[in-house]
Amino acid sequence: MFIIEIKDLYKKYKEIIAVNKINLSIEKGEIFGFLGPNGAGKTTTLMMLTTLIKPTSGTATVNGYDIIKNPLKVRQSIGMVFQDPSSDPVLTAYENLKLHAFLYNVPLKEIDIKIDYVLELVDLIKRKNDIVKTYSGGMRRRMEIARGLIHTPEILFLDEPTLGLDPQTRGHIWEYIKKLAEEKKMTVILTTHYMEEAEKLCKRVAIIDHGKIVALDTPDNLKRALGGDIVILKGKNINIKDEKLKFIKNILKTDNYIQITIENCEKNLSGLLKKIDGIESIEVHPVNLNDVFLSLTGKEIRD
Repeated sequence: MFIIEIKDLYKKYKEIIAVNKINLSIEKGEIFGFLGPNGAGKTTTLMMLTTLIKPTSGTATVNGYDIIKNPLKVRQSIGMVFQDPSSDPVLTAYENLKLHAFLYNVPLKEIDIKIDYVLELVDLIKRKNDIVKTYSGGMRRRMEIARGLIHTPEILFLDEPTLGLDPQTRGHIWEYIKKLAEEKKMTVILTTHYMEEAEKLCKRVAIIDHGKIVALDTPDNLKRALGGDIVILKGKNINIKDEKLKFIKNILKTDNYIQITIENCEKNLSGLLKKIDGIESIEVHPVNLNDVFLSLTGKEIRD
């Protein structure tokens, strides 16, 4: 069952095409990720799916409701955690959540129960009555996830949910997100430019660049399609004597280095290095999603 269906979704700002006729279906209960660099069109896609901006053309259905014809029904079905903090820093967590509950018409007799429940979920119940400006960045992020859950949405949208957080806090938030999907059967849609985040959380990933989906699959399948291991060579005058060795799957040359994908690295690496002059440094690692992105677009995600 598809809870989100996107059809030729397109957004243009004057001469800039932000989202370029993407098509996509997302299953109920799936954690789905849009992976790509800043400016790729990830946030614009989320903004259209959550009815915050209108598409130039095309449409989508969210929980069965058309984003153009039934925006109110869409909003009632979703929770949203924005990239930038949007909670009121001079209110307590309880006050922020209660205000949000009022806006979503949560029945009065249920509000306090739900507030305690979502704060327990993100491990903030002991800080319930503390002013939000006293929270750390990770605590505020968790509180905003709780706020997005107060009205029990079918779908939770997370725009760069761990942006700027330290690795430990990021890991904790990943656990909360997985818990939501597993225990509440909630559909979670997130944008990220962290490769590890996409690999750890997402059942499927859409790699997006210049407003287009350039690849769509599970993280493992995307990496498997590239195959082999990655060898990165740096040097001012690197010369590859033979680029047609049978174990070489791909060669990508950039301004700063040469990236070679080879099969059975342990067996073939020494044979590869014998065919190359001018190496100043070498790095070897298994294929990751940044390597997939690089092979598809010619640049790294962080670029």
